Amino acid sequence: MKKRFLVAAAAGLMASALSLSGCGNSGSAGQSQADSSQPVASQKSDSSDAKGGNESSGDALHLTFYYPVNVGGSAAKLIEQICADFNAENPDIVVEPVYTGNYDDTVTKIQTAMQGGTPPDVFVSLATQRFTMASTGMAMPLDELIAADGEEGKAYIDDFLDGFMEDSYVDGQIYSIPFQRSTMILYYNKDAFKEVGLDPEKAPSTWEEVVEYGQKLTNENRYGVGLALNSGSAQWAFTGFCLQNSANGENLMTEDGKQVLFDTPENVEALQFWLDLQNKYKIMAPGIVQWTDLPTQFLAGEVAMIYHTTGNLANISQNADFEFGTAFLPGHKRVAAPTGGGNFYISSGLSEERVQAAWKFIKFATATERAAQWSLDTGYVATRESCFETDLIKNYYEELPQAKVAYEQIPMSKPELTTYNAAEIWRVLNDNIQSAVVGDATPEEALKNAQEQAMEILAEYQ
Repeated sequence: MKKRFLVAAAAGLMASALSLSGCGNSGSAGQSQADSSQPVASQKSDSSDAKGGNESSGDALHLTFYYPVNVGGSAAKLIEQICADFNAENPDIVVEPVYTGNYDDTVTKIQTAMQGGTPPDVFVSLATQRFTMASTGMAMPLDELIAADGEEGKAYIDDFLDGFMEDSYVDGQIYSIPFQRSTMILYYNKDAFKEVGLDPEKAPSTWEEVVEYGQKLTNENRYGVGLALNSGSAQWAFTGFCLQNSANGENLMTEDGKQVLFDTPENVEALQFWLDLQNKYKIMAPGIVQWTDLPTQFLAGEVAMIYHTTGNLANISQNADFEFGTAFLPGHKRVAAPTGGGNFYISSGLSEERVQAAWKFIKFATATERAAQWSLDTGYVATRESCFETDLIKNYYEELPQAKVAYEQIPMSKPELTTYNAAEIWRVLNDNIQSAVVGDATPEEALKNAQEQAMEILAEYQ
């Protein structure tokens, strides 16, 4: 394992390069990707840190910034450092970061703050929340801000990867800016591959090969493959399987977020295959597998291959005591994967002064070098095309080639399940998937029930 580069990167980040900075990972319902431990961070960061040593901050405009973290303690520190760096460069503005838990907790706290008349000025929430943010008036469209920046604004937006900008729009307007973004990739234990006579440089590329490899890798101490089936994570992985089994690339929902497409024959087939990994082929642990357990099980050698977020790359690369590889998610009718993660939003109803300050902070936090450094220090995918021309990313990929897979997979990726009232729709789908996992329903029954329940919820948006 090449740990040297990441250790050096982290040291450089905390020393000075984090004046370049970056940000965290995904998790929770849509959570596309809760990773492991919660950060050791206070509810509100120390004011001296947040102000970046700005002693005249009493006369400055103070902005509140809500942010979630689902990957580990370092991400909170990185985000707070971004704020400190911004404050140091902008003596007339003080961004005060407030850690708000996971993504679900963050949405709840935003709603509570807005109802109390004290909304955060800027916040990070799931990209999948865009319809809800727009329809409830929690967030404002950003198009006028972008247009006011002229050619610079157009160039800024055009530089973000299409696969991430795709889920920033509602009714043709941009409501969010990509920040801590991820996709799901395959991690595999090369030592385990060698042990059973598999080529360590060749990961499974099809569903059939997942079964073939998994059967060879499974023994009394190890499962061949690991997938999360817990509520809040199942829908992310399920999106990937459904995209892989779609002949025309159809997603689980329509682009306007008003309808779901759960119970198609292709999706029933996808869920059946997923369950077969447990029940028929017995190459995956039975029952409900937790998202947060998978990296630990992988690092312990208890599972040879896992489907997990690229946002967990730093954790795995720093802690694996075996050689590991990464690869595209195995395809079926096509190669495909879901994207996930969080974007920047600006609250509705703010004064023009606060809006302009929040916009300035978002552009600072997503600047090319910062976005590149963020990728290095977290494992998230750098969100802008220009990031991949930096020496930071070039050197990173040379030292840790496993990181390049996520970027290369983005053109074949589509947004995870994204609808109006997304949290409730995720709950419906996840609950019904779990009913199939425990044997209370067939895949066909589970997805038919999920379709009916979801469309009842979405009826008011038709």
